[in-house]
Amino acid sequence: MPSAVHVHLQLRIVGDDGTVFTDCEILRLVKSHHQLEAVGLSIGESKSLQKCLQQHVVTAQAAAFVSRHRCCPACGRHLCSKGKYPVVFRTVFGNVTLSGPRFYRCGCQPADSQTFSPLTELFTEHTAPELLYLESRWASLIPFGMTAALLRDVLPVADTTNPETVRQHLHRVADRHDAALGSEPASLVESRPAADQAPVPREAVIIGIDGGYLRNWHDKKRNFEVIVGKSIAEDRDNRYFGLVRSQDAAPKRRLRAVLGRQGLPVDQPVTVLTDGGDSVRALVSDLPAGSEHHLDWFHIAMRLTVLGQYAKGLAHHNPIEATALQDHLERIKWRLWHGDADEALRRARELAGEVAALSSGYPGLARLVKAMAGLATYIDNNAAAVADYSERWDHGEIISTAFAEATVDLVVSRRFAKKQQMQWSKKGAHLLLQTRTRTLDGTLRDLFTTWYPAMPANDVQLTPLTAAV
Repeated sequence: MPSAVHVHLQLRIVGDDGTVFTDCEILRLVKSHHQLEAVGLSIGESKSLQKCLQQHVVTAQAAAFVSRHRCCPACGRHLCSKGKYPVVFRTVFGNVTLSGPRFYRCGCQPADSQTFSPLTELFTEHTAPELLYLESRWASLIPFGMTAALLRDVLPVADTTNPETVRQHLHRVADRHDAALGSEPASLVESRPAADQAPVPREAVIIGIDGGYLRNWHDKKRNFEVIVGKSIAEDRDNRYFGLVRSQDAAPKRRLRAVLGRQGLPVDQPVTVLTDGGDSVRALVSDLPAGSEHHLDWFHIAMRLTVLGQYAKGLAHHNPIEATALQDHLERIKWRLWHGDADEALRRARELAGEVAALSSGYPGLARLVKAMAGLATYIDNNAAAVADYSERWDHGEIISTAFAEATVDLVVSRRFAKKQQMQWSKKGAHLLLQTRTRTLDGTLRDLFTTWYPAMPANDVQLTPLTAAV
C-alpha cells in the first residue's frame, strides 16, 4: 500500500484572445496519511501556495494590461521600449515584484513627456485594497502589533509587515474617509433629502453623544477629550461615530454622514441627548430644522447625587444646615424634572450663595461650595436643553444617554485601553476612531466598495469556484 499521497497542482492562465500567460506546476506535495497532523494542507503549505498563485496571477494580469498598451491607440504603431523598472505590489498574499516596461510615446500623439509606463495606470496604488481593508479592520479592534502578528500567522503577507506599517495604512484609510466628507457646509439646513428619502418622525431618530478622555502623548500631564456618539433609528441599523474636536474639520458634516449611512435624508429632524459639555454643545449647535437638543437626565441626577453626599457629610457638623440643603436640592431636582429651568437656576444660584456663606468645621466644605456653584453654572449653560423629563418619561421617550455611556465604553475603553492609561496623539486617536466606528457598525466594507467598486465582484466569484471544487 502507498505510504503517502502525491499532490500536483497545475496552473494555466489564458487571456480573452487565447494567449497563454502561465502554464506551469505551482504545487507538488508528498503528504503522509498516517498522522492526524499531516492530514490536509498545513498553514505553511497553504501560505506557500497562495503566495505562488498570487505571483502568477498578478504577473499575468500585468502582462495582459501591458500588451493592450503596446501599440499607439491612434495609429496602431508598435511602440518602442526604453527599458524596464521594478514595480512592487503589496497584497494579502505577499509582495509581488513586477518588471514594468517604459515605452516611447508615438509621434502622432502630443504629450508632455516622451515616455510613459502603462503599469502606472493599473497600479494607481501599490497596496492592494483587500490588504488595506484587513489591516484597517483588525487594527480597529486590536492593537497594531497584534494585527501585524495575526496577519503574518495566517497569511503570506510580507515579512516587513509590522505595527508601524499597519498604523500608517490605517491612517491613510481614515484620512481618505475624512477627505470624502468635504468642507463643512454653512448650515445643515441647506441640504435637501433625495427624492426617495422622506424624513421620518423626529422621535424615531435618537442620537446620543458623550465624551471620554485619553492621555495625551505629547503632554503627558493632561488628557484630551474624544466625542463619541450613537444614532438609533427606528427599523434601521444603529450607527456609531467618533471624533477629536480639534482634529475634525467638519464635525457637523459627520452627523449628516451618519444619517446617510442609515438611509435617512441629511436634513432629517433628530432628537439629540448630550451631557451638556462645551464641546458637545458646539457640535449640535446647528441641527436640521425640527430637531431638538435635550440635556441628559443622567448627568443632571449625577450632579445632584454628589451634592447629596456632601450634605450627608455636612450633617455630622451642622445637622440643621444639612437638612435645609437636602430640602433645597430636592426642590431644584423637582423643578428640573418638570422642565422648569429658569426657576431651578434661580434656586441654584440662591443656594450657592447660602452654601458659600456657611461657617462650619466640615472638611469637605470647600468642595461643596465649588460643586454647588458648578451646578448653577451647568444649569445656566444648558437651560435651553432642559426638557420636561416627566412628560417624556410618561410617553416612553428616552431621557438618558445611558446607551451613549455604553458606546463610550465600546468605542473608546475597549480599544484605547482606558484602564491601562495608554497614551495617544490627538491625530492618531481621531483617525483610529473613524475606522473603529465603521468597523463596529459593519460599514467599513461598504466604504471600501465605494472606493473600489470591483471588490464585491471579486467576492461573487467565490461561489461558482467553491461549487466547482
